[in-house]
Amino acid sequence: MKKFTNVADIGNLKEAVAEALEVKKNRFAWTELGRNKTLLMIFFNSSLRTRLSTQKAAMNLGMNVMVLDVNQGAWKLETERGVVMDGDKAEHLLEAIPVMGSYCDIIGVRSFAGLKNKAEDYEERVIEQFIRYSGRPVFSMEAATGHPLQSFADLITIEEHKTVARPKVVLTWAPHPKALPQAVPNSFAEWMNAADYELVVTHPKGYELDPRFVRPEQIEYDQRKAFEGADFIYAKNWSAFADENYGAVLSTDRDWTVDAEKMALTNNAYFMHCLPVRRNMIVTDDVIESERSLVIPEAANREISAQVVIKRLLENL
Repeated sequence: MKKFTNVADIGNLKEAVAEALEVKKNRFAWTELGRNKTLLMIFFNSSLRTRLSTQKAAMNLGMNVMVLDVNQGAWKLETERGVVMDGDKAEHLLEAIPVMGSYCDIIGVRSFAGLKNKAEDYEERVIEQFIRYSGRPVFSMEAATGHPLQSFADLITIEEHKTVARPKVVLTWAPHPKALPQAVPNSFAEWMNAADYELVVTHPKGYELDPRFVRPEQIEYDQRKAFEGADFIYAKNWSAFADENYGAVLSTDRDWTVDAEKMALTNNAYFMHCLPVRRNMIVTDDVIESERSLVIPEAANREISAQVVIKRLLENL
């Protein structure tokens, strides 16, 4: 594996999950693999789980780790060609990227969608420039349109807890006060489809995701109907994808909050969320604190998904 930005890069999912479970049993079995190798983690946006879990994963593999917070611990970086750099951005990404690459062996990049220019976001300009110009293997720690490390961890978690071969997994939109990108729901749908689970996506009209990730027949606008018989409920907010409303908050309807009454419609489903979560907007206290909540095991598996990805990148250096 030379890069990791989507489910296609991981290859056979059964093999990837099996490797993840092997890593989980003994996460220090490959410390020589990363000996004298350096991971550079670059954050254009804030992070808690991604930062800690990825750094821990690299340390499990014996790597040195450097962390750079762009716009806080470095020069502000210009990302566009042709710009007259007479503002507050002192360095261009096209010089910064190869310099960063010269100091490390693998690069992880986290850069969110701007939610202003759909074409720019969906072209993934920031991470694609790192792939093109760094000279190093690059993996996504969340990009504008996808979060594959999170979705890999979600898959591992479902595989650990499912009781049927092909569970019904429901991705439900839930209200949030801010405009959020489509990265997590895009990736979650992509990975669930690749795993051949029964995926249902429920949301108010106007929140349809990119058809590359969600097929029309997988959409159910009636949230309660979608929940019926579900084995896993994955709650997440996202902003509008359609051109005319891209990045907009179309609704904050609290009727979409995941509560105990809706969970009672399921097949005693597990509740999942990537965190951080807005309690009593996305999900009620009693649901997230219940015995069927997987949010903590799910977060813990972020270390495992990151370790498998970094391990595979190291094996191909």
